[in-house]
Amino acid sequence: MKSRIDELLARIEALQNELEGEYLKTREEWARKKAELADELARQQRRYKTGLFRFLIRSRILVLLTAPVIYAGWIPFLLMDLFVTLYQTICFPVYRIPRVRRGDYIVFDRADLPYLNLVEKFNCFYCSYGNGVAAYTREVAARTEQYWCPIKHARRIKAAHDRYPKFFDYGDAEAFQQGLNRLRRQYDEPTDGDGKQP
Repeated sequence: MKSRIDELLARIEALQNELEGEYLKTREEWARKKAELADELARQQRRYKTGLFRFLIRSRILVLLTAPVIYAGWIPFLLMDLFVTLYQTICFPVYRIPRVRRGDYIVFDRADLPYLNLVEKFNCFYCSYGNGVAAYTREVAARTEQYWCPIKHARRIKAAHDRYPKFFDYGDAEAFQQGLNRLRRQYDEPTDGDGKQP
């Protein structure tokens, strides 16, 4: 059964790499077309922009009233970002774990979209930051777990991180003892689908 699971995991990884390659080709094609049609595209996209006043008038009152609650999330996101960056800066060199590149997870590119008004751009900035910090934190935590406790849980967990399939089976003490040092050195970087690091 173990070999069948390993085979499926290898196929999934190959498909993920293939998918990343397709995404990369699509992004490159989009960038090429965007460069060719930049002015026309911006003009077309601006037609879909909702003015700030109209946007606020069309918003439900309860949506507007909950905005302070949503935006209060800046504080924990900033604190988490600061802590995770400090944590990996101090600890990862000691454990010989490669540092996570923050810029791979926190990306701000939607502000350039001409069809977004000021509030929509700010919301996109906020969501990019919040989800980016969450993804960045998850990768730092996953690398930490790979170092300290790379053991699968007894029951299936939802949305396990990408490193989890390489962990040792629950209760397999022999594999854990024999393979822990090896696994602690396997922090391969994600590839772009062609086997090359981005």
